[in-house]
Amino acid sequence: MKIHTVTSVDGTSIAFETTGKGPPLILVGGAFCDRTAPTSGTPLAALLAHRFTVFSYDRRGRGDSGDTPPHSLEREVEDLAALIMAAGGSAAVFGNSSGGLLALDAAARGLSIPKLVVYEPPVILDAGRARAFEALATQLDEAARENRRSEAVELYFTRVMQMPEPAVAQIRKAPMWAGLEHIAHTLSYDLLITARGPSRLEQMSAVRAATLVMDGGASPAWMREAIQTLAQAIPSARHRTLEGQTHAVDPKALARGLEEFLVNL
Repeated sequence: MKIHTVTSVDGTSIAFETTGKGPPLILVGGAFCDRTAPTSGTPLAALLAHRFTVFSYDRRGRGDSGDTPPHSLEREVEDLAALIMAAGGSAAVFGNSSGGLLALDAAARGLSIPKLVVYEPPVILDAGRARAFEALATQLDEAARENRRSEAVELYFTRVMQMPEPAVAQIRKAPMWAGLEHIAHTLSYDLLITARGPSRLEQMSAVRAATLVMDGGASPAWMREAIQTLAQAIPSARHRTLEGQTHAVDPKALARGLEEFLVNL
């Protein structure tokens, strides 16, 4: 598949691919994800290509995209705005996990997003936890800068995703670990987006897109409660639970939920 690029406001080159035919739909991935991620990249795009022209992109610092320091949420919103322009000036957007937070923030800032779907954006409702994430983001930056990439990945898994150490040890043995280390320098990007905490809810009233907020029926209760609180803060938002799913959602179930909302709205 051909790789295209757009240039963001600060001069950073953002790489993307397109597939399918129909209204434009941009996929936004979360932590550890590039444009090949199963639930926010080309595999999901292939499931939606019969209905949409799907844009899968590498967020800055990942894959074939560039990266211009310092990172900020505003720069990532500008990246998404550049993709929307490449899509014709207006596009539906899907964001998975922390990519969902980025998509919500972009919509709240007035980007031309008529329809928006997010799956389990990690909304932090506790101000103390948000501050702890800000401090952890500094640790992650330091570890990546000093080439302690494996340590950064482990920190994210254990402190952010709350995975038990034996599970992390198993993942460390897998071939995928090298790829996780390769983009470890972007983990602080997602964590700082997440660490906006309760203040994000106050800004969700500015979202004008028709919005679907989804969660998994098998996800932890605290996550589902936070997702429901988020949905209530967004005007005209709908909430849907994908039964039997967790944060590691099945792309086919995700595609069905996306298509039903975007086509039948």
